[in-house]
Amino acid sequence: MAQVVDTTDFYVGLKFRWQDGIWEIVEYDHQKMGRGGAVVRTKLRNVESRSIVENSFKPGEKFERIIYEEKPAQYSYRDGEDYVFMDLATYDQMSLSPEVLGDAAKYLVDGLEIQIESFEGKVMGIELPKSVTLKVVDTPPSFKGDTVSGGGKPATLETGLVVTVPVFVEPGEDVVVDTRTGLYLERAKK
Repeated sequence: MAQVVDTTDFYVGLKFRWQDGIWEIVEYDHQKMGRGGAVVRTKLRNVESRSIVENSFKPGEKFERIIYEEKPAQYSYRDGEDYVFMDLATYDQMSLSPEVLGDAAKYLVDGLEIQIESFEGKVMGIELPKSVTLKVVDTPPSFKGDTVSGGGKPATLETGLVVTVPVFVEPGEDVVVDTRTGLYLERAKK
């Protein structure tokens, strides 16, 4: 039996069936109008096409919640355009395209353990750990007195991801990055 959710159950990341597709909530806001009724404004991403739309729902509208099956896997290597993962239960290898991975590909390093998400036998994407440790490959040098502004500087990481880091971070250092926001968290502990 399908699980039913309504607009009061919305949260970022919730996946549900709507308009003959599977959608994921990217943003939502419950707004109370002056004399009229309340409205739930959302920004939704189509899981298959990756397109984003904005839509408003009436409070209490009901939807079928989509729950992915998850299985643990480990990122192994890149084979041309595709990314190869090893199923940690069966040791089988599977290739996923950049279209399936989306932005998650920017955080993949050898040996990273992830969850492969599938629905009705089709791989829908992967779930990353909340943070990953990546090596800084390029960042401008810092100068004495840079700390006055308290700002940061751009750093290119080993996967090609560019994040803003504090001025004291140098090339070759490992930094921890939040995979949900893409923001620098801290220097990696040695």
